[in-house]
Amino acid sequence: MSGTVRARFKAGVLELLETVNLADGDEVSITLIESSKNDVSKDRGMRDALEATAGSWKNLVDAEELKRNIYERS
Repeated sequence: MSGTVRARFKAGVLELLETVNLADGDEVSITLIESSKNDVSKDRGMRDALEATAGSWKNLVDAEELKRNIYERS
């Protein structure tokens, strides 16, 4: 499993705020990035906006033609 999981530090222990798919004894590396509650809600808002627009370009752009044009101009 790889990804970002929210956690809370309390009484010297990191408490996970989301379910993780790990078995007992699995070892992981942890990178700590301090964030405020405002940052978390902003991230959720961005994720929700991206999910709401997913697929909206379907049938509006020919992806293969776009790729050809990009490579021709490089």
